[in-house]
Amino acid sequence: MSSMLSGLNPQQREAAKYLDGPLLVLAGAGSGKTRVITRKIAYLATECGIDARHIAAITFTNKAAREMRERVSELLPGRQGKGLTVSTFHSLGLQILRHEAKRIGYKPRFSVLDAADAQQILADILKTVDKATLRQAASVVSNWKNALLAPQAALLAAKDEAERQSAFAYQAYQDTLRAYQAMDFDDLIRLPVELFRGHPEALETWQSRLRYLLVDEYQDTNGAQYELMQLLAGVAGRFTAVGDDDQAIYAWRGADVENLRRLSEDYPSLKIIPLTQNYRSSQRILRAANSVIRNNPRLHEKNLWSEHGLGDHIELLQCRDDRHEAESVALRISAHKFECRTRFADYAILYRGNHQARLFEEALREAKIPYQLSGGQSFFDKAEIKDLTAYLRLIANPDDDPAFIRAVTTPRRGIGAGTLEKLGDHAGQRHISLFAATFETAFQTTLLERQLEPLTTFCDFINRIADRAEKEAAGSLLEELLAAIQYEEWLYETEDDRAAKAKWMNVRDFVDWLSKKGSEDGKTLIELTQTVSLMNLLEGRDNEEVDAVRLSTLHAAKGLEFPHVYLVGVEEEVLPHRECMEGTRLEEERRLMYVGITRAQRSLVISFCARRKRGGEIVACEPSRFLDEIDASEVRRTGAGGVESAEVKEDGRRRLSALKAMLSK
Repeated sequence: MSSMLSGLNPQQREAAKYLDGPLLVLAGAGSGKTRVITRKIAYLATECGIDARHIAAITFTNKAAREMRERVSELLPGRQGKGLTVSTFHSLGLQILRHEAKRIGYKPRFSVLDAADAQQILADILKTVDKATLRQAASVVSNWKNALLAPQAALLAAKDEAERQSAFAYQAYQDTLRAYQAMDFDDLIRLPVELFRGHPEALETWQSRLRYLLVDEYQDTNGAQYELMQLLAGVAGRFTAVGDDDQAIYAWRGADVENLRRLSEDYPSLKIIPLTQNYRSSQRILRAANSVIRNNPRLHEKNLWSEHGLGDHIELLQCRDDRHEAESVALRISAHKFECRTRFADYAILYRGNHQARLFEEALREAKIPYQLSGGQSFFDKAEIKDLTAYLRLIANPDDDPAFIRAVTTPRRGIGAGTLEKLGDHAGQRHISLFAATFETAFQTTLLERQLEPLTTFCDFINRIADRAEKEAAGSLLEELLAAIQYEEWLYETEDDRAAKAKWMNVRDFVDWLSKKGSEDGKTLIELTQTVSLMNLLEGRDNEEVDAVRLSTLHAAKGLEFPHVYLVGVEEEVLPHRECMEGTRLEEERRLMYVGITRAQRSLVISFCARRKRGGEIVACEPSRFLDEIDASEVRRTGAGGVESAEVKEDGRRRLSALKAMLSK
């Protein structure tokens, strides 16, 4: 047997070795899918004559790509793994577009706008600052792009006036992006598909460059990603897709579980290999998960099993209200940790929505239990910090087009969309940055004096600050910058007083920190900007694990595992969510419950409340329908209103005796 395949179970080994056509690996939760992918890459590179530079492993998050890359580097050290592509779909799309930009009318140094920049463009088009309206418009445009629907096609497909107006906004939005020589996140998939459809020679180049594809978390793909994979894999279907229809929980952001069904239709020779042995959880936890998920219609039946023993009963904990729930969980974690000599990092509290976190944070702080909040907003992602860093980036590098667009429009300074569109057109034709294009005579002659003057004034200001940034103290220069752009005044003009004050405090904290760092380390503003950019890129990449309880939404917890899990707020209208009580949306909520259960390795407590505070009112709650779907023999009920069995009471007495014995030593 190949050394690369040693240690794999029979199904994993079959999946790693199979090369006779397209392959779908149905990898149940905790079944070792990453192990299969990494071993298959190593097997392809060492025993099948496919050079690593011709293999691409595609996943959905930078974290997953980084972990996969690290694992492969252990199997393929040195030159063996040279040139291997391990990336997200969007990173791969970006790589393709950088190489092929000129074929689709872009310069290679095009800008990629984030969600906030994209929403600002939509705000200008729709003449509104209402956040809900802008989020809805951005979602509609994103869904059209993910479905590979061009603006004209969206207009033709419009069923009513509202959809027609959305399609017009989509067209204007795309025209603006093109003029800015910019793309948004969805374009990084959509445009490579358009490129390959319209330029067969480009497709041929990339098919010969990437001769075998491995796609992780396949159930999370959308229509555009499916098409991109199909094009790159070619008619022979040179790919292994690894996914699990039972863990498809991202329909709300465009993922389409139907892509699993489409594979069988588009590739009649598709081989399907299920991975059902779970290496994570006890048998009871898996039985509970299986009993819940079998209530969904499924493409492929599979029952997870484990050799980890029967394990503890799953505890269904009834609480009086949401505050009692939070306090009970904190108390239980504290007692369990003391009794079992565990670490705080062994525990996770999982919930349906971010709004549920606050009471648990309060209870954990009260109990002096350290915790880590997943999915919270990074300081550097706050709009006001991004505004200021846009100026710093532009001062350090005037060719940074996204920074230019953000800085020149925040605060507004009389430079209209029409002026910026002309600037974008000129920069695109000349293949230069927007900043450089401003000073070209050929561009300046296309504008009226009143249009040109605020633009050149802004660029001259950036140049003056840049000249001084190499020499003068960072602190005083930053204060001068803030005063010159009148950022504080602009905040109070565009936000309510409370929000403006909070944002200005963040700006002050940021500037004070930079000033202090500049003074202590003797760094110029340019050097500090490079430090900030690096911090921004690396933030959240520290692999050193913190010993703290993990608080996380169920969506953010996918892919993680913990010895002890508390799945909280499992009530009707919470999980399942009140807007997802029927049809395919209810099925997705059930998959979310399944994901929550299968995060647990050794123990699982599921809690629910008799009443809960909602919108300032106390409302009565019903236990989630999903609790009735768990086999009664796998659970024990405890808590307020729960009738505790003799077994539960005896277990409590036994644990109390053990605690007393420990304390007496």
